[in-house]
Amino acid sequence: MIIGLELRQRVRGVAWYVLLGVFFVIVGLVTLLLWFATNAIDSGGGGMFSTIIFFVLLLGSLVSPALSGNAINGDRETGVLATTQVTLISTWQLVLGKFVAAWLTALAFLAAALPFLLFAVVLGQVSIGTIAVSTLVLALELGVIAAIGVGLSGIQTRPLFSIVTTYLVIAALSVGTPILFGLAGLATQSTATSTSIDYNWDEQANGETGGQWTCAAPVVTEYSVPRFDYYWGVLAANPYVVLADAAPGTFDDNGNPRDLFGWIAVGVRSAQHPPELNSVYDACADGLGPNDPRPNDYETAEQIYNRSVPSWFVGLTVHLLLGAGALFWAVRRTDTPAKRLPTGSRVA
Repeated sequence: MIIGLELRQRVRGVAWYVLLGVFFVIVGLVTLLLWFATNAIDSGGGGMFSTIIFFVLLLGSLVSPALSGNAINGDRETGVLATTQVTLISTWQLVLGKFVAAWLTALAFLAAALPFLLFAVVLGQVSIGTIAVSTLVLALELGVIAAIGVGLSGIQTRPLFSIVTTYLVIAALSVGTPILFGLAGLATQSTATSTSIDYNWDEQANGETGGQWTCAAPVVTEYSVPRFDYYWGVLAANPYVVLADAAPGTFDDNGNPRDLFGWIAVGVRSAQHPPELNSVYDACADGLGPNDPRPNDYETAEQIYNRSVPSWFVGLTVHLLLGAGALFWAVRRTDTPAKRLPTGSRVA
């Protein structure tokens, strides 16, 4: 009953369809630009698919708080909530019904983007696992945003405050986590030492031949390196990182990611590994001649990805607990009869 009533109220006006139409046009323009910018016909639709998924999450983060952040206190302010609470509907049914309706409303944006997602899939290089996992995680993240908005609308008495607080929570997870990660990593630094021993041409070493190659004296260099490895767990709470890290990584023949999911996942997973604080390069000990090519110890993105630990399930669990906690708190604040009401609360 609550779900149907909420959905009918949301789709009754023309503004809802205008909003979906604007969203459809924006995603269409982004898809068209990506098609030309990435040469998707030849390179495949992996990059286009991942970018559209991220774009849906971005717009969902902007629109969903406005639609769910006043679900409960908006009814209280207009006097509708008290009328609903005197019926046989329980507080749990009331809060969960509003949450499900807000979640379905957010999923409508995902449904509006399906034609463009299918177009990216048709171009190729998008695995079934990537499609299924990324879409499922995106739907869950939109549900978390809806749960936080509905929960805060039951916790706070003023609709404006609950909507703003919802935006602040989403901003803290989306923008605040990389800022905290970057500042904390730069503020915490260690001293690294690099020792290099290479060959040196000594003209006085052999008078008959006019000189020879000898091992040069060690060159020791000290420098400071930021310790991002101490704080990489902060990024696990970022919804975009959760989405990227959960999607199965796909790489080309050179070990480079095929889509935006892979690049973000590799960047976050590479932050797990501490920097080398005592590096030694000894060409003489390695048996290299002065003109021999130096060894390349560069790791590909695929190798870094495979030897690192995924973190998406930790971040997703934190998000689900955050949404569930907000809904539980909203039930406690909305439950009747209430022993004490916040100042300025309207009963009927």
